[in-house]
Amino acid sequence: MPKSNFNQLRGYLNSQILGQEKLVDNLLIALLADGHILVEGPPGLAKTRAVKALANSLEANFHRIQFTPDLLPADLTGTDIYRAETGTFEFQPGPLFHNIVLADEINRAPAKVQSALLEAMAEQQITVGNKTMLLPKLFMVMATQNPIEQEGTYPLPEAQLDRFMLHLEIDYPDKDTELQILRLTTQEAQQSASAPIAKISQQTIMQAREQVLNIHLAPALEHYLVDLIMATRNPATLDPQLASWITFGASPRATISLARCVRARAWLHGRDHVLPEDIQTCLYPILRHRLLLSFEAEADGITANQIIDRILSLIAF
Repeated sequence: MPKSNFNQLRGYLNSQILGQEKLVDNLLIALLADGHILVEGPPGLAKTRAVKALANSLEANFHRIQFTPDLLPADLTGTDIYRAETGTFEFQPGPLFHNIVLADEINRAPAKVQSALLEAMAEQQITVGNKTMLLPKLFMVMATQNPIEQEGTYPLPEAQLDRFMLHLEIDYPDKDTELQILRLTTQEAQQSASAPIAKISQQTIMQAREQVLNIHLAPALEHYLVDLIMATRNPATLDPQLASWITFGASPRATISLARCVRARAWLHGRDHVLPEDIQTCLYPILRHRLLLSFEAEADGITANQIIDRILSLIAF
C-alpha cells in the first residue's frame, strides 16, 4: 500500500534530518501534490541533505545544480553537440531531465537562467532552439535560498515565485536536537548509520497521487479555502490596516495549490477527508511567497507570516 510506504519514508527522513519535521512533511506534501518547493534558511541546516535523502529513498534520479552568476540556460536544459563522425547535431540533455532537481542558491543566477527553469516548472517541458521536449512525469524542483547574504544575488521574479507550490522557512535547531545531530554525524563517520529503507517506485508515487486527489474536501471547506485566498486580493473589505500592508494578493494558482496540499496533508495523516486545521497549516507555505507587501508593511517590519496570522483571525471557519 502506498500509505505504508510513505509512513516508512517519513520516519526514515525524520531519522536523517533531525529537528526539521515540518520540512520533511512539506517535502512529502509537495511530492504527493506534484509541486515544487522553495526552502529559505541559513546555511548548514540540512536543506541539501533533506532532498538527497528523499531522492535516495525513491526510484528516481537526482541532480544538484549549484547556481552561480556565470550559469547559462544551456547548463540547465542541455544543448546540441556536433558529432564530427556523423556530421550531425545530437542533443545532450541537461540536469533538468532528472526526476528530482536541487537548485542550490537559486537567487545567485541571472534572469535568463531563471527563465529556463521557469518553463520547466510551469509546463514540465523545455525548449531548445525550435525543439520542445517533455520532462519526466515525476519532476520536482527543490530550490534553496540563503536569507543572510544578499550580495551578488538576483531576486526571483514574482512569476517564478508563483510556480513554487510551497515556501518554507527553517531555523536553527534547539540544544537537544543539536546534541542528536552531533551523535548522528559521529555514527555516520563510524559507518554505523541506519540503513536506508526500500526505495519507493514511481508507480507507487503515482498511485499515492491518485489516492490524494480522491480525499474529500467538503463544500464548506472549499468556501473557507477560497475566502482565505480572496482576502489577500480584497483586504479592504476585512480590515483597512490589512489593506495597507498588501500591494498584490495571491493568484488562482494559490487556490489550486492549497486544495492539493490540504488533501495531501490529510492523506499523510491517515484521513479520507480534509479538516480546517489542514487548510490553516498549509496556508502559510502557500501564501508566504505570493504576497507582495507594501512599502509601509516593510517599513514597519511586518512579515508575510504576520499578515497570514491576521487573515486567519479575521476569517473564521
